[in-house]
Amino acid sequence: MKGFKDFLMQGNLIELATAVIIAGAFGKVVEAFTKIIMDFIGLAGGTPDFSTVTIPGLGINIGVFITALISFVMIAAIVYFFVIKPYQAMQAAAASRLKAPVDEETPAPTTDELLAEIRDLLKTRNV
Repeated sequence: MKGFKDFLMQGNLIELATAVIIAGAFGKVVEAFTKIIMDFIGLAGGTPDFSTVTIPGLGINIGVFITALISFVMIAAIVYFFVIKPYQAMQAAAASRLKAPVDEETPAPTTDELLAEIRDLLKTRNV
């Protein structure tokens, strides 16, 4: 039972639960935006719902697939341009702020060199 309690109290589980809740709310926003775009497509093409489209001569209904495909592409675009791209931009900005300028001509000191320098500084301080 202790192992289960430890599992439940891990930070990752809390973060995952938060992400699922936020994703549910964000999903509704994306769904509403998709409906708006589908309505614009409907203005251009006559109807935003392609569920009645069939393959001529065969009678196979492909309209449901077309509607789902258009919705998927729009949702993917919304997530990419409004979540992924801003996140990548923030990550790049944070990384550039954290990076110190690198002098490519001077090689980084080795561990032995650093330890020797620390030893020498301690010797001069204790004298």
